[in-house]
Amino acid sequence: MKVRVLSLILGTALGAVVAGMPISARAGDEAEIAELLITLVKAGRAVVSEYQAVINDPSKSEKGFTDELLARQIMEKFKAKTRIDLSRPSGIPHRGLLLAMLESEREVVFEAQPVINRPGIGFKAFIPAVFARKAGQKFFAKTGIIVKLTGADYRFLGNKPDDFEAEVLRMFADPRHPKGQQYAKATMVNGKPVMRVMDPEYAGTTCLVCHGGPKGERDMTGMKKEGWKEGELAGAISVVMPMR
Repeated sequence: MKVRVLSLILGTALGAVVAGMPISARAGDEAEIAELLITLVKAGRAVVSEYQAVINDPSKSEKGFTDELLARQIMEKFKAKTRIDLSRPSGIPHRGLLLAMLESEREVVFEAQPVINRPGIGFKAFIPAVFARKAGQKFFAKTGIIVKLTGADYRFLGNKPDDFEAEVLRMFADPRHPKGQQYAKATMVNGKPVMRVMDPEYAGTTCLVCHGGPKGERDMTGMKKEGWKEGELAGAISVVMPMR
């Protein structure tokens, strides 16, 4: 589904991605690109979190939480973190991949408008984790690059850690591992060279609404709470990027 044009500049840039702009990574840049993609996912998820109360407001139909608003705020957060201005993508290294992720995030919110704007219903199950998962799926369809959430306490089967991810998660959980430090390794998947990057994530106050205590109690989604405590390892964002 085509998203609406955000602006003449950005709309043209995103259109170039769809029309065939090269979106492959230059050899040797994979770890850097993975880190930027992770930053984009975190930015999008943060925006959804900030608008969660608006999304879940049963008294309103038109929430104003559109793909255009999402994209603008993602770009602001991304620029503040990286100094990369995606509203002016000309000349930006890896712009094809970055714009493909931004487009994927926009598509998720655009397609969710009937749910987001449905009046008379509070919790709509459109939460940051669902947003990130769907954006990752769309991005994979465009690029063949895996960007997923994973963790020992996964709820969605597609987030189940593979052997590599499980090993790195154990490393992240080790108190000797510097908190927040990413892990990257060039390795093989299905006989092909890939760069694997994992970024640890820790339980924040908003996470504890569904994943905190008391352990075993049902949360608003109907799932059992895991009993996390603030600051504990919650999982990771995992990227698997083919190498040339």
